[in-house]
Amino acid sequence: MRFSTACVAALSAGVASAGSWFGGSQEVLVKDVQKVPGDSPLEFCDSDHSNDIIKIESVDLLPNPPESGTELVIRATGTVFETIVDGAVVNLVVKYGLIRLISTQADLCEQIENVDLKCPIEKGVLSITKAVEIPKEVPPGTYNVYAEVISVDEKPITCLQATVKFGGSKSILGDGDL
Repeated sequence: MRFSTACVAALSAGVASAGSWFGGSQEVLVKDVQKVPGDSPLEFCDSDHSNDIIKIESVDLLPNPPESGTELVIRATGTVFETIVDGAVVNLVVKYGLIRLISTQADLCEQIENVDLKCPIEKGVLSITKAVEIPKEVPPGTYNVYAEVISVDEKPITCLQATVKFGGSKSILGDGDL
């Protein structure tokens, strides 16, 4: 349950203005074409985002890549084009390799309380900074996180995904691990 809460909290930050949070030695895998601006493993889902209610301008994670057993600071900014009210949902799927760990629909207004926001989310520029603890018990492997956010009247709010591989050695040259 702590793992699920960390997933939803980090993606809620991404959703509300706008992660992934896994640790150990890891490698973050993302495509440049769909990457969310900033220093994070987030990318936009493969879909048309021209009608999204939120335009995510940047998401930064500190540290990036995230590490298990540490605090992750999420900084996100974006623009909300239409007020978001009660009834909006997050369709969240988390997979460990090919194994589906979480497949749930969560109430967005309940989840954004994890990033100190409340519904309604009014139109305008929104900035969030939130610290979350990453459980040290997260097992090594590849995690795929997918979060589609939909308004009460079924309009797309945003859709984010991330792939994080952790455990084993880092692939950064010069870090002493080969």
